[in-house]
Amino acid sequence: MVPHTHWDREWFFTSSRAKVYLLKDVQDVLTRLEEDPRFSCFVLDGQASLIVDYLKWRPQDEERVRKLVSQKKLIIGPWYTQTDQFLPSGENIIRNLTYGMRICEKLGGYQKVAYVPDSFGQESSMPQIYREAGLENAVLWRGFSNQEAPKSEFIWQGEDGSRVKVYRMACGYFIGGLIDENNLDKIMQENSFPEVEKEATTNQILFPQGSDMAPIRFNLPDLIEKLNELHTKYCFKISSLEDYISAVNQEKTRFSIIDGEHDSGRDMRVHKSNYSSRADLKQFNTFLQNYLTNVVEPLCSLGTRFGLEYPQAEIESMWEKIFENSAHDSMANCVSDSVNNDILHRYKEVKDIATSIVELTLREISVRVKNDGHDLTLTVFNTLTVSRTGIIRRKLFIPFKKFEIIDPLGNKVPFTVLSLKDETAEINGATIQLNPGDEIYHPDHVYEADLAIKVENIPPMGYKQFYVHEATTSDEIQKSTDRSVENEFYKIELNFDGSLEITDKESNQIYHRQAILEENGDGGDSYNYSPAHDDNVIYSTDQSFTWHAFKSDLVEQLTISFKFKVPKDLNARKEGKLDTDLPVVLKILLYKGEKLVRFHLDVDNREVSDHRLCIDFDSEIVNKFTVADLQFGAIKRPVEKDKDLANWKLEKNKWQEKPISINTMQSFVAVGNDLFTLALFPQGVREYEAIGKNHSKLRLTLFRTYGMLGKSDLLYRPGRASGDATVETPDAELHKELSFDFALYLAERDFDSAEVAQAAKNYNTPLQIFEYAEFLNGRLLFPFNRVARDLPQSASLLSTRGKLILSTIKKADERPGWVIRLYNGGFTAVEDSLLFKQLVKHAELVDLRDECKENLAVEENRVFLPKLEHAKFVSVYIEFA
Repeated sequence: MVPHTHWDREWFFTSSRAKVYLLKDVQDVLTRLEEDPRFSCFVLDGQASLIVDYLKWRPQDEERVRKLVSQKKLIIGPWYTQTDQFLPSGENIIRNLTYGMRICEKLGGYQKVAYVPDSFGQESSMPQIYREAGLENAVLWRGFSNQEAPKSEFIWQGEDGSRVKVYRMACGYFIGGLIDENNLDKIMQENSFPEVEKEATTNQILFPQGSDMAPIRFNLPDLIEKLNELHTKYCFKISSLEDYISAVNQEKTRFSIIDGEHDSGRDMRVHKSNYSSRADLKQFNTFLQNYLTNVVEPLCSLGTRFGLEYPQAEIESMWEKIFENSAHDSMANCVSDSVNNDILHRYKEVKDIATSIVELTLREISVRVKNDGHDLTLTVFNTLTVSRTGIIRRKLFIPFKKFEIIDPLGNKVPFTVLSLKDETAEINGATIQLNPGDEIYHPDHVYEADLAIKVENIPPMGYKQFYVHEATTSDEIQKSTDRSVENEFYKIELNFDGSLEITDKESNQIYHRQAILEENGDGGDSYNYSPAHDDNVIYSTDQSFTWHAFKSDLVEQLTISFKFKVPKDLNARKEGKLDTDLPVVLKILLYKGEKLVRFHLDVDNREVSDHRLCIDFDSEIVNKFTVADLQFGAIKRPVEKDKDLANWKLEKNKWQEKPISINTMQSFVAVGNDLFTLALFPQGVREYEAIGKNHSKLRLTLFRTYGMLGKSDLLYRPGRASGDATVETPDAELHKELSFDFALYLAERDFDSAEVAQAAKNYNTPLQIFEYAEFLNGRLLFPFNRVARDLPQSASLLSTRGKLILSTIKKADERPGWVIRLYNGGFTAVEDSLLFKQLVKHAELVDLRDECKENLAVEENRVFLPKLEHAKFVSVYIEFA
């Protein structure tokens, strides 16, 4: 019997309320472990955040905690919070785990078990992450059905081939919490014990004793003594998970091997489609995860080359807030409105800190770059490891109506003015001079210019500076009467039903009736999307619309304004009423030289409740599987769970959830064949489904809304309500204006040759630009002292051949050097190398704890990496001379 509590830091209650009760429960645990020697251990839910929360308010108990942890009586870690697995990024999950380990080590040690009692399914990157973190064993529950895993002990093989031993809690983490002390003689017949015994591979039977937010059961040792008197066949004992695992392994039983991801809702609920709960918060999470690893950490690493201090404490504090939001209920947003407000506040804090760190780092480098006497500079930064050419969309303050942008060699840089607004009074009124006697450039006029700027050959992991001058002309976007837009790669025409015809100019292939919007009812709750019991689907092709086209040398944009008429709520939907306006504006943008179709969608959702909006793209080929990215690499998923669906139809009463094929991804989903690939890159909700007669269409969820935390008798999830059926969530109706960005990528090549992962990484890692002129110092930028301009007009830190995907580059947690993590984004084994622009003293292949696995050869500042197979990642530790 493993005594434990599963402690949700927040759920239908807030984390603040939970902490107050946590104080009482942890105090009871400490006292009981100290005073009753029969209580050999207690598992504090495998997440270090609980003991951190406790010690913040009870620091006087730190020595008590250290002693009990060191004695392996109080079992803590290895996680910081009990993470979700499908929605957090790979770096998020790795940092959550290793941060938790570091905290626990300072308190006496962590549980060397990947303990995941309640995560909504098991993602296929996890075995590799566990092994690289030094964990060989996992204790978990949700996702593995009894059909997939008839025995509770087995070997789980991940997408990359890594293996861990799994000890599945056969009937959940709460079964032992149901022990009836007045009927101990019936325990072998009730409380799931027979099922647990049947599924056990050995004579060692795991019986978790605890439940949600449960206190320590004071009389558990007494009950165990009585059980041992009543049942001579069994020997009951209080045990840790590590001791249980050791006992199982001593019996030397051969385990079966089970591979892949597991999200079966047959024997337990996995809440598939929580991926789109609270789309506004999912969108915030997507942005911040990308921003921290794609921009903040690489940029701060670049800054250290120029003498800047790496903001390790600030970055760690941001990740800590992200971890709090990544706990399974919080990440799924199956929580109360009050809790979602707390989650939003954490995201806002992280965004404010992250964007400010980026602005400061960009500025500290930019103001030191030699400017040859130019008054206004633009410094463009590239945080990927390959040279980049592309278009930057940014609002800048320009002191001229007509102007030009030039590079350090005097070459003109193409740009388009999308809009121009006079902001003279605001800008000049905000200027602050620390020394008023200094002569600085004060323009007569200042305009806010929305610009699209094409920059070329921005150095890898580096920067390049540009200058702004007054001129006689500027390229401005113009309204067009065309029903089409195009660039070198695509021509997109507007059909008379509002759909798009997309011509791929490289192949002359035309893809018909694309980007069709699809609205339908959502009868679900915060845990699950489920169609309305009386649903009707409404398509953009049946709605009236207006359109406008805009064109310039760099940008072409088609804007379609749909006047959707939809049911106001589920009652109106049931009655077939189309009584409410749902205005939707879809913008299609093509940039010169870019093989992407960019989309921006605005929707006014203030009047409609309990519904879902999706957009459909048709590959026009028969699909048997989709390809999406998981935390590290790509995975092929069948378009339907055929066997599970057949079993569902025969035995619906045995299923907790219908086996739907709504899935999530990290940054892309693709379909295709040996000759063609269609991929979508969402930057908000990351949820998709392959639909249609031949599953040729990809349906991307934009958002869905609902009004209850939990509901019963859903079409996709029959029976009891999940969560709490009494908690209303009016904020989850998203009665506000919403905006979403995503992109379409077409290639006349197979998936690997199309380099989909690289294209998605590029899309999610925009070039950064910093504008500087002394008149901008003040309330806009904060005033700065002048510094010497001693940096070259372009510079680079690191480059690769672009075969591997950069996960991040950052300061090592507890060593003086740097960690660079990369992974294989495709299905074919690839090799790459790291080429540095400064002297490398030492290079190592390391695990996730930054501990050396082997030394790497360094030749002329180039570090050669091992060949990486499908879905493999590698962590490299570097020290510079």
